[in-house]
Amino acid sequence: MAKDPKAILQELNAGAGALAGLAPEAMQAWGGVSAAAFKNGKALDAKTRELIAASLGLAFRCDYCIVHHVHGALKAGATREELIDVAFTTIGMSGGPAVTYAATLYLDSIEAFAPEFGK
Repeated sequence: MAKDPKAILQELNAGAGALAGLAPEAMQAWGGVSAAAFKNGKALDAKTRELIAASLGLAFRCDYCIVHHVHGALKAGATREELIDVAFTTIGMSGGPAVTYAATLYLDSIEAFAPEFGK
């Protein structure tokens, strides 16, 4: 494991808290947009939204997005198998760079967080 998914998630959470202290109105507005985007809707549940976000994190090769949304997807009920299917769908659409992140940080994130949710 080259990068520690749990440390990355902690770093993200700490940084977001620090940023909120510097610009509370802006972060509150961002939080509202994010909450609305991830709220269960009529067509998509929280798990599906988190799987989509994990895919986008992988496609954009964003360490913080990958660990945050793999964790979120597992918390919302996603299985390891669903996360792997999502990874290969993403690889199919975005190629080699997605393979490198899927084979490293994405898999490491699944392994690091799945036991927290009994998976």
